[in-house]
Amino acid sequence: MALPRTCINLSRLTSTSDKICMRLSSFASTQTAKEKWDLLSAVCLERKPVIARNLLPIEKEVLSMAQKMEYRLSLKSDHEIQLEKDRQRQERIKQGDADDSDMDQASLNSAQDFEDASVEELSKFPFADRITEADKEKDQKSLDRMLDRHLLLVVRQKLGTSSVWILPQGQRQEGETMRQAAERVLAESFDGKVQSRFLGNAPCGFYKYKYPKHIREQDGNSIGAKVFFFKAHVTSDSPLKKGSCIEDFAWLGRDELDSYLPEKYRKSVTEFLIDED
Repeated sequence: MALPRTCINLSRLTSTSDKICMRLSSFASTQTAKEKWDLLSAVCLERKPVIARNLLPIEKEVLSMAQKMEYRLSLKSDHEIQLEKDRQRQERIKQGDADDSDMDQASLNSAQDFEDASVEELSKFPFADRITEADKEKDQKSLDRMLDRHLLLVVRQKLGTSSVWILPQGQRQEGETMRQAAERVLAESFDGKVQSRFLGNAPCGFYKYKYPKHIREQDGNSIGAKVFFFKAHVTSDSPLKKGSCIEDFAWLGRDELDSYLPEKYRKSVTEFLIDED
């Protein structure tokens, strides 16, 4: 018995659909086999600001207004109350109405004496300069610079035949997690002497690049690298000593990254950095 035309069309449609799925699966498996990528971990190591930034003019105006309102609406402190009592006692002594307790209290240090001594002590306190010697000498290997800004660690590392400024990175080894690879890379870059704290197990950013064509065309070689960035904070201001796997390093502010990092790479990195402007 002949099948209805509708059934024939459906069977053809199903057959065609299966063929498409098979071809897509074959294409995907072929692409997966061809497109082998190296997995790399990189470290976004930062030093947080040490001091507060200078206030903008409008911030100074708002602060001054808030301080005046607070002073006007606040209750008197113990020191202010004691100043008033001392003044009242001095008035009674001048007018001859003082009793023995007033005379005893007058022989002790007054609140004004305490205030004068405090002001004198404050005047002798040497405030540190916001501009350090490292700032003056433009020492980019020192953490004692740009104290009111974030500093980011960048290294000059060999990639193929070229030396480029990037964040410390290295290939993941068998059995490692991506974070473990990042911790190892940082330790190897500075002979294991970097005191830092990593922020979680998940990467904060991603970047990928392809290897040169002559490398990609060789059998068994990966076509490129996928780089996963992990954030960390430095927990000591001890100077770093570079290891053998890097050529140089620098602690850079946000506005200094343009002259060091490659443009596309820098755009990927700045996406997960805190904007200071």
